[in-house]
Amino acid sequence: MTFDSATYIFGVVVAAAPALLVIVLGTASLLRIRMSETFVNRAGQSVVIVGLLAAIAIFAGMLISGSRNVPVSLGQWVAIPEYHFTFKLVFDRLSIPFAILSYVLVGTIGAFASSYMHRELGYTRFFVLYALFLLGIVTTTLAGTVETLFAGWELVGLSSALLVAYYHERPAPVRNGLRVWAIYRVSDAALLLAAIVLHHLHGEGDFSGLILSGSWPDGEAAVSGSSAFLVGILLVIAAAGKSALIPFSGWLPRAMEGPTPSSAIFYGALSVHLGAFLLMRVSPLLEASVPLQVIVVVLGISTACFASLAGRVQTDIKSALSFASLAQVGIIVAEVGVGLRYVALVHLLGHACLRTLQFIRAPNLFKDYHSLENALGNRLSMGQELAAEREASAVRRWLFRLGMERGYFDVILADYFCDPLLKFFRGCDRLEQAWLRFLSGNDRGESAGQSLPPADRRTQRG
Repeated sequence: MTFDSATYIFGVVVAAAPALLVIVLGTASLLRIRMSETFVNRAGQSVVIVGLLAAIAIFAGMLISGSRNVPVSLGQWVAIPEYHFTFKLVFDRLSIPFAILSYVLVGTIGAFASSYMHRELGYTRFFVLYALFLLGIVTTTLAGTVETLFAGWELVGLSSALLVAYYHERPAPVRNGLRVWAIYRVSDAALLLAAIVLHHLHGEGDFSGLILSGSWPDGEAAVSGSSAFLVGILLVIAAAGKSALIPFSGWLPRAMEGPTPSSAIFYGALSVHLGAFLLMRVSPLLEASVPLQVIVVVLGISTACFASLAGRVQTDIKSALSFASLAQVGIIVAEVGVGLRYVALVHLLGHACLRTLQFIRAPNLFKDYHSLENALGNRLSMGQELAAEREASAVRRWLFRLGMERGYFDVILADYFCDPLLKFFRGCDRLEQAWLRFLSGNDRGESAGQSLPPADRRTQRG
């Protein structure tokens, strides 16, 4: 068996293993086939082990052969004169480490969740969404085209929002899940617009079309000037929404409504890093525009400073950990902006592992602290003094309020972005209703649907 054929087989296995898990668990759930916790756990563990071994095999083969970029094409799905859509995976120095990390951390969280979620009413539902997330993160990581990346990007966002609203019998998780989904919609729209611009520039969305020569981290962007800035700024907006960078940081603590295992894998380890991963993937494009690099660096540093401030005043451990994660993500984004690609990659891998450990350790942390305090007979000292405590009281109060209100970003987005959009679309709806009344000859000020008798309205709704 040649290296190319072996790579193709293992590449298909890496991507197909989580897809098979989604099909098995999802189909059984739709058909209401009762599955035992043991079966669900073993299915998840088997898929993770198979996918991880396949990814390691490809990595070992690349090291032995000296290959730095191994594309695996799964066929051209659409081919028309001005549009080509190819489902393509790419194994290189960026995607392989992230794919292996994804399998390791998802497997770890799966083993933890099997005990943490034991006897939960939505146990199978949790693992269906867990499998959907694994498929999305692997697809996004290995994507060789912007369409492939968008498909995985959507799966990650969908599973994330549904897991935030996992405890749907309470109103708060549902509201917060909807808020996360709304921010993701902005991120997805920016990524979709970037894909359209790429197709206008090259006729296809292949990431290799953005690079003149060499594989990651080498190579130069094939576009420059205004084209590079336009595509780059759309990708930066997409990354900011997905990674909760300023001004989209308000949804991150809201996402802590989900179960601890999902919080660990999403907002401590993998999902929160996807924005930084996207910027690393298109880093040659960022370096083609100096203003774009400046924007990325300023965005990263500002996010790190804000998250550090907000994390100091949080009253629950999961929110504090989420802002601690965001602070490091901001630094990683700044590293990408200044061109430190390998530094950013190593930082991302190490930080993801650390936060996963801290999140899964969080449920028992207070119990251990209480045990130590009971043994000592006194409260444990924090051992450090906040820098803000040495400042003037007025400044300290202002910083405290800014941190507690999370930078007022939620209020700003609601007042200056969401409300104007709602008013605009409600005005469009009123204009549409007025036009329908005019066409239908209804002068009573009611819409066509409202003017029907009650029985007819029920029929129309049915």
